[in-house]
This record gives sequence, C-alpha cells and structure tokens, in this order.
Amino acid sequence: MVRRTLAIAAILVTALLLQSTVFAEVRLLGAKPELMYLVVIVLAILEGPSEGAVVGFAGGMFQDFLLNQPKGITALTLTLLGYLVGLARQYIVSPSPLLPTLMVLGATFAGVVFYETVAVLLNTIQAEAVVLARTALYSALYTALLTPLVYPLLRRVFEGSRPRRVVRF
Repeated sequence: MVRRTLAIAAILVTALLLQSTVFAEVRLLGAKPELMYLVVIVLAILEGPSEGAVVGFAGGMFQDFLLNQPKGITALTLTLLGYLVGLARQYIVSPSPLLPTLMVLGATFAGVVFYETVAVLLNTIQAEAVVLARTALYSALYTALLTPLVYPLLRRVFEGSRPRRVVRF
C-alpha cells in the first residue's frame, strides 16, 4: 500500500513538474497539454472510479497550491473527471487499443471546458467562449497525442504497484 501511494505521488509530482516547465514552453497551436488530466484519466481507466476520484482530488489540490491557481477549481474538475471516466470505463467492453486515446481526448476536452466555465463564473478569467472552446479543443488534442507514449508506462507502473493477492488454505 505504501509503495503504491509513493508511486502515485511520484507520478503526480513528475507530471506537474513537466507540465509547468517543459510543456509550458512547448505549445501546439497556442495550447499546452494537460498532463495532470492525462494521469488522472489513465488511472481512472486502469483502476476505477474511486481511485480516480481520490487521485484526481489530490492531484488537483497539489496543482492549485503549487501553481498558485484559484484553490479548488482544478481539484473539483479532476475529482469529477476521475470518477466519471472510471465509471464509464466499467461499462465499455471492447478492449480497443484506441480506447484510452479517445477517452483522454473526450475527457480532457470536457474537463477543460468545465474548468474554464467555473473559472468564468467565479470571475477568475475573462475570455470569449470561442477562444475558450478552441483552447479546450487544442489542449485535448495535444494531450491525446501524448497518450500512446504515457499510457503503457503508467499501466506498467500501476500494475507493478498493485498489491498481490495471497491465497491461503
């Protein structure tokens, strides 16, 4: 259990550091990828809704405090995203290799739109709806492009840190 918690914490820290340093400068059509969204979505796909929601909340609060963003918006977004993606994954039966990429694309788009909508309602950002939608689409596409690189790595880490079942007679 401790090993798993440390693995997830290391992945969240690495994702946030990469997002705020390397990928802050490497933009695609003016948008940056959402690595924290990617980690939470992949974890929810692999582990289910409860773990997706818990890691989403922890990662969101970590991102809000570390990057000095409005507190709680990212945590709310990632908690809902982790739970809903994990819940949706339970009902999808086709084991397509394209499935994680499509789920990351759709969930990231929905998550960024939700985040921006809440931020506009709380008056923390001001922009036009067209600009916000375009930013959400480009961020979702950029994040989805990174999925084939990140998904196998995260799957291996999560499967390796999963507790072993012991059968006793």
